[in-house]
Amino acid sequence: MAEAHQAVAFQFTVTPDGIDLQLSREVLKHIYLSGVTSWKKRAIRFKNGVLTGVYPASPSSWLIVVIAIMSTMYARIDPSRGMIDRIKTSLPVSEFMTVQTQMVLSAILFATGLWLSFIFLLRYILKALLSYHSWIFESHGKMSFSTKIWLIYESFCLFQASLPRLPVPSIDDTIRRYLESVRPLLDDEQYKQMETVANDFKKDPAPKFQKHLKLKSWWATNYVSDWWEEYIYLRGRDPIMVNSNFYTMDLLYVIPTHRQAARAGNVVHAMLQYRRKLERGELTPLRALGIVPMCSFQYERMFNTTRIPGIETDFVQHLKDRKHLVVYHRGRFFKVWLYYGGRHLWPSELELQFQRILDDKSEPQPGELKLPSLTAGNRVPWARARLKYFTEGINQASLEAIETAAFFLTLDDEAHGYDPENIRSLDLYAKSLLHGKCYDRWFDKSFTLIVYKNGKIGVNTEHSWADSPIIGHIIFQDHCLKIQLALFKKAADKHQNMYRLAMTGAGIDRHLFCLYIVSKVMGIDSPFLKQVLSEPWRLSTSQTPQQQLNLIDIQKFPKYVGAGGGFGPVADDGYGVSYIIVGENLITFHISSKFSSPETDSFRFGQNIRQAMLDIRALFNLKEKM
Repeated sequence: MAEAHQAVAFQFTVTPDGIDLQLSREVLKHIYLSGVTSWKKRAIRFKNGVLTGVYPASPSSWLIVVIAIMSTMYARIDPSRGMIDRIKTSLPVSEFMTVQTQMVLSAILFATGLWLSFIFLLRYILKALLSYHSWIFESHGKMSFSTKIWLIYESFCLFQASLPRLPVPSIDDTIRRYLESVRPLLDDEQYKQMETVANDFKKDPAPKFQKHLKLKSWWATNYVSDWWEEYIYLRGRDPIMVNSNFYTMDLLYVIPTHRQAARAGNVVHAMLQYRRKLERGELTPLRALGIVPMCSFQYERMFNTTRIPGIETDFVQHLKDRKHLVVYHRGRFFKVWLYYGGRHLWPSELELQFQRILDDKSEPQPGELKLPSLTAGNRVPWARARLKYFTEGINQASLEAIETAAFFLTLDDEAHGYDPENIRSLDLYAKSLLHGKCYDRWFDKSFTLIVYKNGKIGVNTEHSWADSPIIGHIIFQDHCLKIQLALFKKAADKHQNMYRLAMTGAGIDRHLFCLYIVSKVMGIDSPFLKQVLSEPWRLSTSQTPQQQLNLIDIQKFPKYVGAGGGFGPVADDGYGVSYIIVGENLITFHISSKFSSPETDSFRFGQNIRQAMLDIRALFNLKEKM
């Protein structure tokens, strides 16, 4: 790995009179500033810990309660109904503890207990408020009276610690909804067989599994997340490139600068500023309808995180604070420091660092060029190679620098982006972000930032630390106009109800998955669960949310829109489809499939989606003419 030479803090020479020790003032200054920065971060973490621990109250509210109790005592009113006196009698008497001191200390202890009780009461009220889900099933623009009352109370108090636990759906509801979802896909004989197996499972052993899930739900706030991360992602032995990782595109029509180093410097600096806000707890959580808070746990592992390969299972390594990133360019690795004098490097300073890398004409070291391809293949060979070749010497130091970096940056030697004169330009852009050359992204890092030579950027993200919402899809078939409209509305209503149930914790797949994990742990075989979970996901879909942060008004600045992102197919003979609805005039689809399957063709599938949307538009145009 190529690294810049670091200044030496301590130098010494041997003379006839002994050892002459010389100190570099400049480096000692940096050591001092580094220490100050470290202590500042500790102080911020301590402050955030205190604020989180007493939420929804505040430290100042404790002082208010204490002053209020002391004031009532001064007015000879006892709000504690004798409790302060009982606390006073239990305190030790000594020359350092006068009667007056005992009285003050007793009042403070009572006020603190009252304050803590008030905090716990408010937390339970918040959990109850956030457990209200009726708002999500109401039509847009219409709001019931109970929801209006709920919004008034709920809008005052939002916080991660107050989010309610994920409820466990009933066995009856999950199986009923599962049978409804597969009915259009099975013929009568297949459906009857599935119904029989499902009913047998419902009688036994489903109740046993359900008891264990309910027990876990009371112990953990989310009974799904840890098992989903481990068994769906970390225990998978297939390559995570394409099969798991997903990508995100840059703005479609705008490139702030065509200078690669300048764009990299600005984006890296912006990410460091974002990380600082994240560490200080200054980010506002995402909210549904701008009010209801979403869980913020996944943010914690956005930076300083790497997926470490293992023989049987991987694990996610997250470090608190990293001061460097690793850059890959033309087969060479560079370690770039992000701090100077206790502060982040400015964009111009980062640009100079990246420009030096771009101008460096040195060749890769033996074995360096395609080293990242280890992260692109099967997990077991990579885990064995890591144990065999990366446990000592320069290999260990180089791998440690990569895995402990804030994130990974690739300065790509290709140019990509949207070209209106090239119909395949976005296809090539997406393919580059999804897998590149298979050896120029470090797929194990939480994310790899890719900066192309024309200034376009993109991100390839490792999936285990952050999930993508699965929305679903609609199947539409041709009939006469009135029947078409009626069926379309019915299908849309059904679809919306299904995804709303999933958003409120009543989804089918997560519940059945957790029941399957319990069955494996208990050693009880379930034909129903085995059949359900062995079904291939030939169509995996996801929607990319738009305007979550409300930073830019796309009506005023229509060119500042992104194309979203995408992912690979789950099944070898299937499709991965991601879509983003940008305002009223643009929908972008990301469609992926494997060349190895004769059954699939991404371009053909995209044309079919386009034709289906044109058919739906024509349907509503005909309705207006009637």
